[in-house]
Amino acid sequence: MTALHPARSLRKRGSDIDPDVLRTDAIIDALAGRRPLGDHDDPVVSLLRALARDVDQRLSSVSITPST
Repeated sequence: MTALHPARSLRKRGSDIDPDVLRTDAIIDALAGRRPLGDHDDPVVSLLRALARDVDQRLSSVSITPST
């Protein structure tokens, strides 16, 4: 069985890595860190950005007060 390598470990392997893998890893890192992504026309990136905002909004409105 071959070990799977996350994109972060691929970044350390050198210039033979597919640039699309590095680009995707950078986008995922930016989304996870809620950092600006710059100008991306990709509809998938726009959808992921909107979903991240929605999750943040829902998490901020959750009450931790126990109900009675």
